[in-house]
Amino acid sequence: MNMSNKLFGTLALSLVCSTQAVAADRTVHLPLKPAIEAAQAAGKIDGSVSFYLAGTGPRGKVLEANVVTNRKTNAFAKKDEEACLWVAQSAVIALHEAAKKAGANAVTNIVSYYRKNEYSSKTDYECHAGAMVAGVALRGDLAKVK
Repeated sequence: MNMSNKLFGTLALSLVCSTQAVAADRTVHLPLKPAIEAAQAAGKIDGSVSFYLAGTGPRGKVLEANVVTNRKTNAFAKKDEEACLWVAQSAVIALHEAAKKAGANAVTNIVSYYRKNEYSSKTDYECHAGAMVAGVALRGDLAKVK
């Protein structure tokens, strides 16, 4: 076997192995409240916007419906829960900023919307954690509530 064949074989094997590691995708359901609290404790959101998962909270005047945020974070060498909490905070911060920009004081009817597949829970969001990346997508309505 010549050197180029050995090199090609090694390269092909490493690509197959790395593709399988990156392709690992676990669905994790976790409560949204700790992500909101962590973002607030870190000073990333100011508490002027309330967050309500679908089926909870007051109804208000919807200023902008179906606002989607899709965030990813590095998950390398992190437990799923840790990576998911971090990326969920990022999604909450994005919704908070969108709400403030729209003049809303709440984000209502929040559902997970990963790859445009809806997951609804009164307490949890859906996170997809892989070997390298974790992702959270949320969809909600920017609203004025009393």
